[in-house]
Amino acid sequence: MKIHEYQAKELFSSYGIPVKEQILCYEPGEAAVAYEELDTECVVIKAQVLTGGRGKAGGVKLAKSKEEAKDHAKNILGLTIKGYPVTKVIVTEAVDIASEYYMSFIIDRNTKSVILMMCAEGGVDIEEVAEKTPEKIYKFAIDPLIGLPDYLARKFAFVLFQDLNQVNQLASILQKLYKLFIDKDASLAEINPLVTTKDGKLLAVDAKMTFDDNALYRQPEILSLFEPTEDEKVETAAKEKGFSFVRLDGEIGCMVNGAGLAMATMDMIKLYGGAPANFLDIGGSSNPNKVIDAMTLLLKDPKVKVVLINIFGGITRCDDVASGLLSAFEQLKTDIPVIVRLTGTNEKEGREMLLGTRFKVAETMSEATRMAVAASKE
Repeated sequence: MKIHEYQAKELFSSYGIPVKEQILCYEPGEAAVAYEELDTECVVIKAQVLTGGRGKAGGVKLAKSKEEAKDHAKNILGLTIKGYPVTKVIVTEAVDIASEYYMSFIIDRNTKSVILMMCAEGGVDIEEVAEKTPEKIYKFAIDPLIGLPDYLARKFAFVLFQDLNQVNQLASILQKLYKLFIDKDASLAEINPLVTTKDGKLLAVDAKMTFDDNALYRQPEILSLFEPTEDEKVETAAKEKGFSFVRLDGEIGCMVNGAGLAMATMDMIKLYGGAPANFLDIGGSSNPNKVIDAMTLLLKDPKVKVVLINIFGGITRCDDVASGLLSAFEQLKTDIPVIVRLTGTNEKEGREMLLGTRFKVAETMSEATRMAVAASKE
């Protein structure tokens, strides 16, 4: 689960991490009032959306008057950034920046621990730094039984700073951010950039946090901040119907029974040069209504050009699945090609039932995938 920058900064502030005062605004006029309330010469207007790249999209602007603040807020509130409409902005005091840094805590599955990442180049995409100059990124695994005591925090702080005053400031920020990360069951806590001001103070100018969905039941404060995206709303609706669904960016809609088989199906599609439009595990049922619900879900995605139905019949019989598909598609109205691969219990009977129908039937997973990829490119 993601939260907005202003929400992350409020959490930072509650843990004593230094941030500038901010005012949340929904209307251009509110931004003008916020400028006056902050009583400073220069402010920053920042779009609040659950995605990165706001600056490049025109979602971050400087203002030196209340009229300018109002105009910038009006323009930013009219933006859509990476598919996210901007409905709110924050107005915060501009910072006289001397240098910028990157730091974050993130879960690392390889070391089975929290990883501290730091870089002397902040304010840029860390992915770009990792790709082009990975040697500039410092990584430290945090032992969960030790945590981040003073001596370790200071040791890590000396990686970025030599000035003792700044080392002490960073060590304190590291400890507070780690405590926040652990207390709130976060999966990412990021400051980018962490800046030094002209007078040597450290400030978190931007903040990003995501949280473990599986731990939200014990984090009611965090759960109350949840603003589902359109994709998350679709995934929630699918879950209520008994599906495991994740939308992707491809053109081949996948309907599969079993999570492992669904993942293997997506891998096969990529192997043969296609792009899956989703992950969809419908479980073991051959109920026609479930097939209708699944197909309706897939066809809501305008990018889907073909549907691949990949069924392994273990307890579920393939002839029952075929019967369910025939019943379901009597009610569904679509011209999209549908490739069906049935294997397992009563697979021959199931395939025979589908011969001569609107379905294209395949015997093997490889054959079905090749057919789906070819159909998606026609």
